[in-house]
Amino acid sequence: MSLKMQFSPEVAKARSDGSAIVALESTIITHGMPYPQNVETARHVEDVVRKGGATPATIAVLKGQLHIGLTDQQLEQLGQAKDVAKLSRADFAACLATGGTGATTVAATMIAAHQAGISVFATGGIGGVHRGAELTFDISADLHELAQTPVTVVAAGPKAILDVPKTLEVLETLGVPVITFKQNDIPAFWSRSSGLPSPLRMDNAADIARAQIMRTQLGLPGGQLVANPIPLADEIPQAELVPVIKQALQEANAQGISAKNVTPFLLQRIFELTDGKSLTANIALVMNNARLATEIAKEMTALAI
Repeated sequence: MSLKMQFSPEVAKARSDGSAIVALESTIITHGMPYPQNVETARHVEDVVRKGGATPATIAVLKGQLHIGLTDQQLEQLGQAKDVAKLSRADFAACLATGGTGATTVAATMIAAHQAGISVFATGGIGGVHRGAELTFDISADLHELAQTPVTVVAAGPKAILDVPKTLEVLETLGVPVITFKQNDIPAFWSRSSGLPSPLRMDNAADIARAQIMRTQLGLPGGQLVANPIPLADEIPQAELVPVIKQALQEANAQGISAKNVTPFLLQRIFELTDGKSLTANIALVMNNARLATEIAKEMTALAI
């Protein structure tokens, strides 16, 4: 049996033409923002990809059907849907098999993108090692997915709510290249700098594209993480964020929030504690990542010809 995928008309045309495609996740629609801002943001991100010369492919599971690219009507429906599953590697197949509806996280989006022949994926930030993971073992499946699925993921670094040093250590152990774009230290999602040195730096999309192609030629599994700093005008300085994150973490622990509920809870509390600044920054960094992912996808397409 082969996996059945439903391609949107726009993505189907791009596949037929052999033109560049950029994968986009759907949890930002269902679990990242309220309606209607979630749908408006999703449309804006898709438009960034189109204006850059590629085709956006927002990925989701709708009533047991894997969709590679959503129509405007489907985006609207997903944005208003209730009780949508948050899909990662562990529950992706079960949702498809039982006819469920689910939004794809980084890991699930990578899996679907690879199945669809898409090599580049733009997101906000990746999951990673949660603070206190030495006791809880709470480590995102995103890290292992990067180690085994050959998709280049463009993000604004690990989410700032994570233990960033441990996240980088795990990525190194798993053999995942971490490439920071045009700076020497790792960005920290809402902030341009985490204060941690980046393992690799590249200053143009062509080098990033060639690096992924070279991994394939070497027979190395997995993809690569491109850490793209949030634009300077949109960042929230770390000095402002550290006490906010600390408070949100303390509240999560006090309320017994765990597993998949941790990240949505923390992001919501940080939004409240920053008077909405975190959401504004989140939107800006996703747009920025979509621009860079588009350039990388175009370079990969050109190199494949």
